[in-house]
Amino acid sequence: MIGQDYFDVDDEVGFIRFYRSLASDDSHNNETIRIFDRGDWYSAHGKEAEFIARTVYKTTSVLRNLGRSETGGLPSVTMSITVFRNFLREALFRLNKRIEIWGSAGTGKGHWKKVKQASPGNLQDVEEELGAMGMEGSNGAPIIMAVKLSAKAGEARNVGVCFADASVRELGVSEFLDNDVYSNFEALVIQLGVKECLVVQDVNRKDVEVAKIRAICDNCGIAISERPASDFGVKDIEQDLTRLLRDERSAGTLPETELKLAMGGAAALIRYLGVMSDATNFGQYQLYQHDLAQYMKLDAAALRALNLMPGPRDGSKSMSLFGLLNHCKTPVGSRLLAQWLKQPLMDLAEIEKRQRLVEAFVVSTELRQMMQEEHLRSIPDLYRLAKRFQRKQANLEDVVRVYQVAIRLPGFVNSLENVMDEEYQTPLETEYTAKLRNHSASLAKLEEMVETTVDLDALENHEFIIKPEFDDSLRIIRKKLDQLRHDMYLEHKAVARDLDQEMDKKLFLENHRVYGWCFRLTRNEAGCIRNKKAYQECSTQKNGVYFTTSTMQSLRREHDQLSSNYNRTQTGLVSEVVNVAASYCPVLEQLAGVLAHLDVIVSFAHASVHAPTAYTKPKIHPRGTGNTVLKEARHPCMEMQDDISFITNDVSLIRDESSFLIITGPNMGGKSTYIRMIGVIALMAQIGCFVPCTEAELTIFDCILARVGASDSQLKGVSTFMAEMLETSNILKSATSESLIIIDELGRGTSTYDGFGLAWAISEHIVTEIRCFGLFATHFHELTTLADRYPKSVKNLHVVAFIGDGTTANEEDEKEKRKTRQKVTLLYRVEPGICDQSFGIHVAELVRFPEKVVNMARQKAEELEDFTSADSAGNAASATIDKYSQEEVEEGSALLKALLVKWKSAIEEPGRELTLEEKRQVMRDLVKGDEKLQANRVFQGIQAL
Repeated sequence: MIGQDYFDVDDEVGFIRFYRSLASDDSHNNETIRIFDRGDWYSAHGKEAEFIARTVYKTTSVLRNLGRSETGGLPSVTMSITVFRNFLREALFRLNKRIEIWGSAGTGKGHWKKVKQASPGNLQDVEEELGAMGMEGSNGAPIIMAVKLSAKAGEARNVGVCFADASVRELGVSEFLDNDVYSNFEALVIQLGVKECLVVQDVNRKDVEVAKIRAICDNCGIAISERPASDFGVKDIEQDLTRLLRDERSAGTLPETELKLAMGGAAALIRYLGVMSDATNFGQYQLYQHDLAQYMKLDAAALRALNLMPGPRDGSKSMSLFGLLNHCKTPVGSRLLAQWLKQPLMDLAEIEKRQRLVEAFVVSTELRQMMQEEHLRSIPDLYRLAKRFQRKQANLEDVVRVYQVAIRLPGFVNSLENVMDEEYQTPLETEYTAKLRNHSASLAKLEEMVETTVDLDALENHEFIIKPEFDDSLRIIRKKLDQLRHDMYLEHKAVARDLDQEMDKKLFLENHRVYGWCFRLTRNEAGCIRNKKAYQECSTQKNGVYFTTSTMQSLRREHDQLSSNYNRTQTGLVSEVVNVAASYCPVLEQLAGVLAHLDVIVSFAHASVHAPTAYTKPKIHPRGTGNTVLKEARHPCMEMQDDISFITNDVSLIRDESSFLIITGPNMGGKSTYIRMIGVIALMAQIGCFVPCTEAELTIFDCILARVGASDSQLKGVSTFMAEMLETSNILKSATSESLIIIDELGRGTSTYDGFGLAWAISEHIVTEIRCFGLFATHFHELTTLADRYPKSVKNLHVVAFIGDGTTANEEDEKEKRKTRQKVTLLYRVEPGICDQSFGIHVAELVRFPEKVVNMARQKAEELEDFTSADSAGNAASATIDKYSQEEVEEGSALLKALLVKWKSAIEEPGRELTLEEKRQVMRDLVKGDEKLQANRVFQGIQAL
């Protein structure tokens, strides 16, 4: 926290008046937080201050009332620069807030203006504050989208979108038809990894279609920004695009501008990002059309079910597929991996091309390690670097960073050219070597310029300066600076001799960022300067004690003055060098794309080789053909968890034989893991990665749709069951014959009868109407009879569990044994057949429920089972009697009545005491001696029961 006395009285009154005038602005909402830049600290006020106090400091005790208490005061909170940056990351990446940063207008006290603004999809203004680590916290590039709808009653729903990544000067557009649940729109925002969406402002919340778009964005964790309808107008869009695009043709001649809804989105996006207000953007943008069908579609439920991206509570990297596969060494590589995971390929040739590249790095351990440890590790974020040049924010240090990348490119090329296996030379040459060779040649002139103009020897001291030989004035100043450095060395030597300390071992001469050139002693040796007037202490830090002498202070002041003169003199030369380097931005952006692709492919190879059991290259069948057969398949994230020995399972999804699998078995037996594993492996195969199996062949899926573990969203008015039904409705409306459907425990949110009815109807619809590959894990054991009705499509599988004496769950059908408490061992092995038990009470015992509760649960379960069995027997008897004629029933009843009268007389004879077994024997003898009774059909039916 900053000290509390941070305003004088005059400032307080003026600021409170100014802030309250801002707070009355209707355009401000609860999603926007205003922060005030006070120089070396920040402040927030009003509701924002209370929000920050609770979010950052976890207490409201840090709030201070600004102004007099009798006027109400203004709640305020302060943040150091570090705290502010941490809050910025939290607000943008996790809380989906918008940030406004206000700074002093410089026209007198109390004058403020908005200097920066940021939102989850627009981080341009705050990239320096976020830093490289902060940018990577967003899990991919910050994509912002604007959407415009044309949806009238009785008409098809047309959707037009425009999207952009602010770090790359491109505008993507797409326009498509959609269904009433907007599943295509949902697939698109997931494909692109959208962080923020602009929609038409709906003040009264009466537009049902806009409400659906908002719900999808909310479900996908996308921030929503409402813009007035006028922002989506297309009146000036052609003129704006003509100025922005690199294409010299008029924007009106481009096919993309025919997409009128998408152009409305483009107009809103350009206004929101303020692109036209920055002249450096003119002639720099590209416009392209995004084809929704070129990638596999994923819905939000599938994204969660397959654990593609890390969640806020994930403890280890391997808990998500992104964390598991992300061995990228560059920021651009990590962002591209996040994009690929959401954009699995549909083109067989492209998938196989990636597979061959991965295989090249799997086979050659030396090449893979060299790329990771020597080459890729040293590559900075080239997209951000290019953007600094484009925005005129670059300096000589940025030029040097580009130079250092350029001089490393020949090393990449040499390593790739030395691949011995001819099978991989051609794909590597086409994808990487030739492109890197060309980029290296393009940057040769830049290398030459830097080596001629920049003092590369000064980099050792982290100085970025022009060579003194380049200018007479610089040469004179440099000579004086060198003399000063020599004098500092002599002073260093004299102090070491006076203190009897070894130079550069215990006594160091350093250029401290606060104190300038001074001395540092290790803390153990610091006692030697105590009580000596010749030495003035500066500060004590972890790495030692900083101090100086009067001679060193004089030398430092002169050095600082000369350095300032040097920088002032070289300013013009630096500007020229930076401008020349800026002309290489297109090359840098292309190079970034090549190195990011290489980084992800090498990362796939690393993950494939370093798994507990190495991954294998899958065979991919053309779209719409082939089957999905996996041998000894594993869940890639589960097998990486500590203390887990993963049990492998085979998978067989065969067209017209076993396209729909129903999996039953005990709670915690592995049903969910099994079905999710298949989805994860299918996705890994279609991004070009190897898969966790010993053998694998897969068909290409056009989408993976999942209904797994819905949760309540009561604040949004959505119950567990409603969430289930919404997700399932989306599946039924989106799936095609080439889809993969994963359903886990559908129907648990309502009554048993309703749930089973829905589960049966949905399964039957998938089998008979959609006819795609599907996996259904369930505790509705009656659903397994679906296999009898559709033997060519439905197959039953069960998860094996051993009960007590070694019998398996699906073999255990004796009632008395089921009632006996026996130890259940879960084997996590999936085999053909049915399991008719769930072992829910066993799970309760595992988590140590009170014994009384467990016993009561077992008693009630047995009562329900007895009731169900008796009811079934009664129904069976009733059904049996219905088979006979009235005469046969009457005759059978009379014979039975006569038999019972005889039996009663026999066992109640005076003086005769019979045991229960003797009474039963009397009954058997009477029946045996009554031939007429035995011949009666009704009696024969009763005996069969």
